[in-house]
Amino acid sequence: MRRREEEKKRRREGEKERRREGEKESDSSPSLIPASHTPSRRLVGDMEPRSACRMLLFPVQMLFYIVRATLSSLWPSRRKDLTREVVLVTGGGRGIGRHLATEFARQGARKVILWGRTEKCLKETSEEISLSGTECHYFLCDVANREEVYKQAKVVREKVGDVTILVNNAAVVHGKSLMDSDDDALLKSQHINTLGQFWTTKAFLPRMLELQHGHVVCINSILSQSPIPGAIDYCTSKASSLAFMESLTLGLLDCPGVGCTTVLPFHTNTEMFQGMRVRFPQLFPPLKPELVAQRTVDAVRADKAFVYLPWTMHALVLLKSFMPQVALEEIHKFSGSYTCMNTFKGRT
Repeated sequence: MRRREEEKKRRREGEKERRREGEKESDSSPSLIPASHTPSRRLVGDMEPRSACRMLLFPVQMLFYIVRATLSSLWPSRRKDLTREVVLVTGGGRGIGRHLATEFARQGARKVILWGRTEKCLKETSEEISLSGTECHYFLCDVANREEVYKQAKVVREKVGDVTILVNNAAVVHGKSLMDSDDDALLKSQHINTLGQFWTTKAFLPRMLELQHGHVVCINSILSQSPIPGAIDYCTSKASSLAFMESLTLGLLDCPGVGCTTVLPFHTNTEMFQGMRVRFPQLFPPLKPELVAQRTVDAVRADKAFVYLPWTMHALVLLKSFMPQVALEEIHKFSGSYTCMNTFKGRT
């Protein structure tokens, strides 16, 4: 009898112990945590008052920036004075680069410097700008050659002075499909269109940061966000260039007096893309290089970070963000961009 009573007692104690363990587990269960102690409720409560206030005001701040950007596009703000600026344009001998150089001079730049690989074109552009009354210098420089870039940058500082506006415009296009492309030509596109911007920016940006005064400009392309067949080298290099500028723009947020502008134009009527044809040229006419140059200089003076030319290219980027791939393919076929490089005979 005594043994049975001891066994019953042990069983009762075991059941009590199991019940206590069960209560502990249920107390630690997420479903039974008081609502006031959940992570979502603690998120603001555990923050410092200043941080919590900033988080709560963040949506209002974003709305303010959107409204301000909309109003500034309707009513232009005060524009930057160019009379103290020394502008360097890569690929400045012809095409968009030539028009950029002349437009900066027309809008009051103190000095204009041209870099390029063809002396004849550089000399002609330099003489034209000098005749307009603006001091202009030119130097032979292949931006794909890192050592040459650093060497010529030193020469520029010694002979002309500090560059305060750097315009990365130099670019080439091979104009063939991947399987038809020459390996050296593909490398050339990446070295000039992308890596060249690394070298020029590294050469001139440090002094801009010291002076707390400067601007880095990139002439990109809408093809960086909407690639086409037949220009795989160009589209790839421009996409890399866009990522470079987006990263650089964010990296300079805490650097007073130094800014960035990236211009993404549609097909521009220059010899580089000669022969390129779209299906509806009346609806999608090529841009004039003079217009691209003017809008670029205006954007620099207004301190705009990104500019799409024409503004309707915003719609293309928006469509790409939510439309299925099959629909985008049909748009390319309908517009003729799918085959527009078949007649390409431009300059590389």
